[in-house]
Amino acid sequence: MQVMAARLVEEYRGGTLENIHHGHICGIDDKGEVIYSVGDPEWVSYMRSAAKPFQAIPAFVHGVPETYSLTDQEKTLMTASHRAEPYQVEALEAMLAKIGVEERCLICSETYPLSIQARDALLLQSQPPRRLYHNCSGKHLGVLALCQAKGYPLEGYATPEHPAQREILQTIAEFSGAQAEEIQLGTDGCGFPVFALPLRQIAAMFLKLACPDLLEDHRIREAASHIGRLMNENHNMVSAPWFICSNLLKDRNIVAKGGAKGIYGFALRKERMAFALKVLDGSEEEWALIIASILEQINYSNRVTIDLMYQLASRELKNDGGLVVGTNEAVFKLNRVEEGRRSL
Repeated sequence: MQVMAARLVEEYRGGTLENIHHGHICGIDDKGEVIYSVGDPEWVSYMRSAAKPFQAIPAFVHGVPETYSLTDQEKTLMTASHRAEPYQVEALEAMLAKIGVEERCLICSETYPLSIQARDALLLQSQPPRRLYHNCSGKHLGVLALCQAKGYPLEGYATPEHPAQREILQTIAEFSGAQAEEIQLGTDGCGFPVFALPLRQIAAMFLKLACPDLLEDHRIREAASHIGRLMNENHNMVSAPWFICSNLLKDRNIVAKGGAKGIYGFALRKERMAFALKVLDGSEEEWALIIASILEQINYSNRVTIDLMYQLASRELKNDGGLVVGTNEAVFKLNRVEEGRRSL
């Protein structure tokens, strides 16, 4: 039986309810059991860019970063939804040169940066769009580097049949606990295969990224540990200083990544638990408010992280002049799942 979506966030203007954001949340422990739920923990959602850290795993397993002498910042871009800030573009250009591919090899479209400041600076200089500015270009360069190192063809590197993509799909299966043939595939905005999984399995993926001892293969375990550390140490490479991912990753106890259309996953190392959430209207603006509320409800010890989330998603709704005109409220309550009813 399908479980109804829950109200996650309500927005009030002048005391009147104006917007409601519905969705689902799943929290699991290190046994893979659902311990917290809001709505349906089995809700199937495309991972979109939340899959990027896992799509980078095969390159790390095969030693690609060492093959091309990539710096830690360059390695981190393989997991990133960057905003094409100048420091990120500089690192991307260095990757391009080290790997030995031309920018035209990337199948992601030519575009301008997601960073408004970076975009405006380019427009003022009448600079053209580039594939490298696409927020998925680091992921693409990572897969192209894997192809170069393994002797895979560069042509068709984003098709599901390509050997690099088959390795990525097997990695998604390894982390999620699903069989590869069970994973629903679509096509992401950048042209890559994208994976649809229940929130419970997406949470399991982030738990294994945060707690690699749960992985059986020692090579994948080492790659996961390396990637998790890189994302924390180079958090501003993962998105940008003003965006949720880079700020949540400042907390060395957390590994996290969001994707388009409202999907987000994060895990807590010391607590050995993980959460996946989906905002059904596809909005990203509510992520920080929802995550702050989750952390408060589980009595997370790092208040600095919670306060930082509230700074990113203020509970006060202000107009263009800075006048407080309403409120944003996380209205859900995490349901503690009784032991006898937990999913295995």
